[in-house]
Amino acid sequence: MGIEQTIAHYGGYFYLVTLIWTALEGETFVLLAGYAAARGYLNLPLLIVCAWIGSFLGDQFYFFLGRRYGTRVLRRFPKWQPGVDRALRMLERYNTGFILSFRFIYGVRNFSSFAMGMSPLRWSRFLILNFSAAGVWAVAFAGGGYLFGEALSAMLGDAAEILGLVALIIFVVVVTYLLRRQKRPGGMLGDAPPANNDDDPDSRLGDKTRRETYRR
Repeated sequence: MGIEQTIAHYGGYFYLVTLIWTALEGETFVLLAGYAAARGYLNLPLLIVCAWIGSFLGDQFYFFLGRRYGTRVLRRFPKWQPGVDRALRMLERYNTGFILSFRFIYGVRNFSSFAMGMSPLRWSRFLILNFSAAGVWAVAFAGGGYLFGEALSAMLGDAAEILGLVALIIFVVVVTYLLRRQKRPGGMLGDAPPANNDDDPDSRLGDKTRRETYRR
């Protein structure tokens, strides 16, 4: 079965994997998927919607995790502390700008929504801004991969088909690996202890002035 037939046959799984993987991270994956859309193998609007929803839901989950279990998770994974501290400093300094842009900041993206859950930031405010930011992120990366594919075809002509084949083979390998990985039991944070962060005095961050800063 050729690459085109493979994607056509398993197209539904590609969108599902996009949704799941973008809940974890997935910039490179979405770029490759956007390139596949440029070659006509995937539907770009549907791809963007899946990446948007996956990214939004993933960060909402990590925000909840930080709010509910933050201090206890940090005790279990102390290596997260520097990233969390950096994200909180950036949130305090840039506020709305940071919430809208943290997905694009290397080195802090993985800790940001978890860290914001540990802050006094209102969940409703994070939900609205996170939804908007997830859409920008999905359009930027899926659209970037799509435009790259279009530009490559215009510049290289037939040679673009060869490069496209290589890129799509990598894409299929990644999807296959992720599908198999999803079948494995357990998860990195699935067994976090059930404790309310609000009852832990260590989780009460900042004073009244800082709280007002976050809530603006």
